[in-house]
This record gives sequence, structure tokens and C-alpha cells, in this order.
Amino acid sequence: MPKRKKYPKLPNGYGSIKRLSGKNRTNPFGVYPPTKEFDLNGIPVPQKAICYVDDWYKGFTVLTWYRNGEYYEGREKELSSDSEELKRQITGILSKFNQSQREVADQKTFEEIYQEYYFWKFQKPYDHKGKKASMENSMRAAYKNCSSIHNRSFRALTANDLQEVVDNCQKKHSSLELIIVLFHQMYAYAEANDLVDKDYSKFVKINKTDDDEHGEPFSETDLKILWEHQDNETVEMLLIMCYSGFRVSAYLGMKTDLEEEYFQGGIKTAAGKDRIVPIHSAILPLVQKRLDRLGAYLPNGVYTFRNNMYAVLRSLGIKKHTPHDCRHTFSMLCDKYGINENDKKTMLGHSFSDVSNKVYRHRELNELRKQIENIKVCR
Repeated sequence: MPKRKKYPKLPNGYGSIKRLSGKNRTNPFGVYPPTKEFDLNGIPVPQKAICYVDDWYKGFTVLTWYRNGEYYEGREKELSSDSEELKRQITGILSKFNQSQREVADQKTFEEIYQEYYFWKFQKPYDHKGKKASMENSMRAAYKNCSSIHNRSFRALTANDLQEVVDNCQKKHSSLELIIVLFHQMYAYAEANDLVDKDYSKFVKINKTDDDEHGEPFSETDLKILWEHQDNETVEMLLIMCYSGFRVSAYLGMKTDLEEEYFQGGIKTAAGKDRIVPIHSAILPLVQKRLDRLGAYLPNGVYTFRNNMYAVLRSLGIKKHTPHDCRHTFSMLCDKYGINENDKKTMLGHSFSDVSNKVYRHRELNELRKQIENIKVCR
């Protein structure tokens, strides 16, 4: 069976050319305009074909005419059937189009990309007047803290430019974490839409000392109560946090490998980058259930989770704690159950005081897993 011929990849937003099923079609290629409408589930609404042609390259020429307002019904019949000539013409058209698209992208500012990202992320324009979800408010606040680059060309920004935004921001550590979360998400959007050449957000870190490294861990009695109510959605998340040790904002962009059973995340501080922490066997079922049910750890953002947490703790008769106290709880459990100090620092993302210990940070996952499994669960 002969291999199906491959054709050039069309640029984003150009439209599509689809080979139709069935044999012996005179015109087996359907030519469709760019998608402009989506249903409530975000699925593209099917478009009516512009026309049907017998050659992919003819379809491409029709799309180009259509985009330039030069197509009229039946014009495809005027095209030559010489595929080699069509191919040469189309190579030139694609080159010019890609160059023009790059010139447009080069001119887009950080502000313009942010507004596009915002609509892509939340399915609402940035200036909408309706009620805003917690995650929206977090990203809006982070954006305001990037005012120094609002009018800069997004594509022209470098890692140093992004780093300066974080270094010069006088807000609390948690606000700096949200700026980096915003950078990660904006670059993910930009890469997906050919608006940037490289993801510079992955090189940005927080150089300031963490100003929220204080608090009180949950007691053994508190943890026992939480395990007794693990079916509660908020308690479920509290337990995940208490036995993994990340800052709460890190769970917004957390990567999870359920096959290898580890977390990968953490806002990039000078002490560590996207560190890997094994998932303790006791919370693995909770992690699986939460991701299956919600698709994310904090789908409604940190603010909503924090308020829900306060209410749930009151109802359970547990004194008030902050989300950051879960991190202190993990640290306390590491100390109580004799976790190696360097492994504890590695999993918490703490800095090391000497060169030998900095090298030591590159621990195998299985070695860290042996350590974390020493923590006993209070149930």
C-alpha cells in the first residue's frame, strides 16, 4: 500500500485542507476557512467548505485568495494542473506569509500577548466586568507587577528582562511566585502560537530570601483528624500538601508523574529549579483521585482554597493554620522520622551552605523515596 503523500504544514490561523474519505472522488480535498467559532466546551464549530479541489496545492492557493479577499466562487477552476508549478508558487507564498506573520508577532507587546493569553486561559476578555475567579485575580495582580515591560515587544524580551521584573518587585515572596507562574503560562501560550522563539520564563528565579518561612506545623492530633476526614475535598488537598512540602502557589503549575510516582515543581528560587519529590504512598490515592476528579490541584486558585481551608478547620475543631503551615508540617515530619538533613533540604528546595552539599542535591528518585517513606502516617 503506497504511503500517503505529505504536504507542508499550514501556518496557524490559515485555514485547513482536508483529504476526504472515500475512493474515486473527482475533488478529494476540502478547503476550509480558519475556525472562528467555538462551542461552550471549546470545540471548534464545523465550517462550511470554501470549495473542493483535486490537488492539495490548488487548495492552498484558494486559501491564500480567500485570506486576501481575492476568491470568488469557481475561481479554483482557473488553476493549472501542473503540480510542480503550483508547488513553486506556493513555496513563495508560504515564505512571504511566514515573514509577514513574524513581523506582526515582533510588534506585539507584553500587554497584547497578556490579553490574548487571558482570553485563551479564562475564555473572557481582560476588561470584562463580571465576577472573577481566584486564579484570574492572581494573574491580574501578577500582570500589574510587570508594568515595566507592558509596552515592550514580547518576542524581544530576554531572560534578563524577566529576571529584572522579579528582582525589582518589592512585593512579598508569594507575589514574586505568582509573577513567575504568569511568565510560565504566557510563554506556554506564546510558544503554542508561534509568537516567541524560546521560553525564557524557565530561566527566571527568585533571588530574595523567602519572607514567609515562619508558621506552625499541624500537630499529630490535627493530622489524625485530617486523615479521618480525607474524603473532604479541602482536607484531601491539605494532606497532599503536608506530605509533599511545596509552597501552595507551586501546586498551580505542578507536574505529576503518576507512573513514576513523583511531583515536579516549585517556583524557581536560587536554591532549586523544578525539584522532584516522590509521592508518599499514603497520599498517592488522594493525588490520583484529585487529578481524576478536578484535573488540577487548585482549580479555583489559592485565594479560594485558603478561605475553604479556614472554614473546614473551624468545622473540625482545629486551630487556624495557613496553607504555608503544611510546608512546616512536612519539615517537622522529616525531623521527627529521621529524614537525612540533605534529603530534607533537597525536597523542600532549601539552599545548601557548602559546595559538597550542593553537588549532593542530585539524588536519585529511589533514594529520596526510601527517605520519604520513613514518615509514618497518623491515622
